[in-house]
Amino acid sequence: MDGNIFSAGFSVLWHNQIMSLNVNLRHLETRNVTLRGELSPEELDLDVRDEMIRVTQPVEYDIEIEKMDDAILVQGGLHMELECECVRCLKKFSRRLDLDNWTLHLPFEGDEKVSVENDCVDLTSFVREDILLEFPQHPLCKPDCGGLKITYGKSMQNADKHEPKPSAWTELNKLKL
Repeated sequence: MDGNIFSAGFSVLWHNQIMSLNVNLRHLETRNVTLRGELSPEELDLDVRDEMIRVTQPVEYDIEIEKMDDAILVQGGLHMELECECVRCLKKFSRRLDLDNWTLHLPFEGDEKVSVENDCVDLTSFVREDILLEFPQHPLCKPDCGGLKITYGKSMQNADKHEPKPSAWTELNKLKL
């Protein structure tokens, strides 16, 4: 399917069957636009290189877009469910990312100016960047996770009980100087 689909002041462009979240600036000239929907991991092109985090669910967005004199202001929420593996105990768990007060200011001029093509601004890369920045660096199933439980085989359980060696500091403390 090629072409543009316009709905409530925004367009979704199909390029090689992958959509991107584009906002048509002409639709913002008279009023603000509210958008609600989902972007799949494929549409966001999320390249997660962390083997402890998997993206299987789409990003849900609920945003309001306002055209200002020299910029676009995007405000709203981004929400996503992640499948994670605890770095301490290796237990699988789900973690929800909630960017409730997500704000994006995109100027039309200056060093940080946003690219405008055919009167449209693509928000996909900005959504991708902010979602990736919210990923946990070291996913934990719970903050006080104790890690892997060490279990000993029969040979370790029946081993001779002997006293631990004293530490080097204990030996040094015995010296009389």
